[in-house]
Amino acid sequence: MPTWVKVLLIACALLVLLTLAAAGAGVYLWRQHGRGFVENTRKTGAEGQEYGRHTDAQGCLDEALARHTRAGGFGEIVRTNIFLRTCLDASSPSPGFCDDVPRQFEFIRSAQWQQQQCQKHGLSPEKQCGQLFAQVQQYCEARRPGQK
Repeated sequence: MPTWVKVLLIACALLVLLTLAAAGAGVYLWRQHGRGFVENTRKTGAEGQEYGRHTDAQGCLDEALARHTRAGGFGEIVRTNIFLRTCLDASSPSPGFCDDVPRQFEFIRSAQWQQQQCQKHGLSPEKQCGQLFAQVQQYCEARRPGQK
């Protein structure tokens, strides 16, 4: 058997083993933490909806920015994004809130706008602050004329 075939077979075997190990780890983590994650997500979404019923879109963003600033880990950052999205959906519109927000598929302009917003609000890109403003883009995109 040629050497290149042996190398290819070994590489494929390693890939299969790594895939099985990753799947096993995923199943283990889901069994250990999955229910808690789902419950936390549900609670955060309900909290965002409740908050949104009593404020406007700008109020939702202001609260999410404050939460994002205090967030200590990836899970809290994800929960802040969920909070913002559900809050925005339940909130009343803020005049001019979406005026300068680029469309989601204007990739370069979106990235620049998200970075500018992070800097404007003193947020670190290492804490995935762009994801927060992606929620704003989704909210604004759904409210543009011609959308659902």
